[in-house]
Amino acid sequence: MTVEPVVRVAHDRAVTTLTLDSPANRNALSAALVGELADGLTRCGKDRDVRAVVLAHTGNTFCAGADLRDPPHPDALVALLRQIVELHKPVVARVTGHVRAGGLGLLGACDLAIASKEATFAFTEVRIGVAPAVISLPLLPRTDPRALARYYLTGERFDAAEAVRTGLLTATGDDVDITLEPVLDGLRRASPQGLAETKRLLTARVLEAFDRDADALTALSAELFSSAQAREGMTAFLERRDPAWVV
Repeated sequence: MTVEPVVRVAHDRAVTTLTLDSPANRNALSAALVGELADGLTRCGKDRDVRAVVLAHTGNTFCAGADLRDPPHPDALVALLRQIVELHKPVVARVTGHVRAGGLGLLGACDLAIASKEATFAFTEVRIGVAPAVISLPLLPRTDPRALARYYLTGERFDAAEAVRTGLLTATGDDVDITLEPVLDGLRRASPQGLAETKRLLTARVLEAFDRDADALTALSAELFSSAQAREGMTAFLERRDPAWVV
């Protein structure tokens, strides 16, 4: 039996696009998707013909967060986020749909993130009894702390313009590819060495957060996901009902 890949690969003029292609679970972070994305990034890092990487998606959801039916191990998710940050080539997110929970960690790890105006965002962890623990590693150093506090604590949905204001996105526009075009043109004109060393400057504080906090936040994530409130929250989500604590 042939297993269809959940990450598609395409290459054009020194830019490799890794497309999340798991519509059955809205590109949720399953063990398979995390593994294939990590493999794709590894290949891009070794390929001298790759100047930059675009992280894209099929369907109307960039990433729905952790796959509650087949979640990756927290260590694997931490490793993937760190791999995006450490890759010596820029990684650019191309978003034309919804981004939820763990999917926002992917955006935070990317160097640049471009979205259409139709994109929406929400940190939904608190609504299922957990916290945005691991994804905070790239997000806390890069986004507005007051805005992050609001959306972490309430789980509210917000739009692309607000995501730009908070630092989650680089830019938004009516046509994501028109908005993305000058960004990719700039990356194609830059030298590989210049890109690598400039990215090293930009990611230093983010990597400090990984070095300092990754173990503690991974342990917190595992503890929360095994808790009684998380079991109720995830069961309620899968059953499409409110969890018991909603008043």
